[in-house]
Amino acid sequence: MIQEQEPLAETMPNVITAMSSLLQRVSETNDDLSRPLWEHQRISAFSALTKPSISIRSYMERIFKYANCSDSCYIVAYIYLDRFIQKQPFVPIDSFNIHRLIITSVLISAKFMDDM
Repeated sequence: MIQEQEPLAETMPNVITAMSSLLQRVSETNDDLSRPLWEHQRISAFSALTKPSISIRSYMERIFKYANCSDSCYIVAYIYLDRFIQKQPFVPIDSFNIHRLIITSVLISAKFMDDM
């Protein structure tokens, strides 16, 4: 008996879909808003020189596929991102740093939530 594999989109938790959509909107909004404010922003270790070619949704799908994190890790990762924004107001989430911030927050939340 051969079982057909479900496409990744059907098995991906709703929290990842919602989070990727929200982060996409935030990064695009900050891309548009931050252009006149470049002199006030700090370049961080998370900032890339160019925008990654992979979309935020595809990136999060890859993390979900290969990292084997629990659903709660993604919720905690989002909380970490929210706290980062509050503590670092001059480093807005944009298309140049969102991918690095996502993988960092998911890694830290997985260590905290799943490795105990």
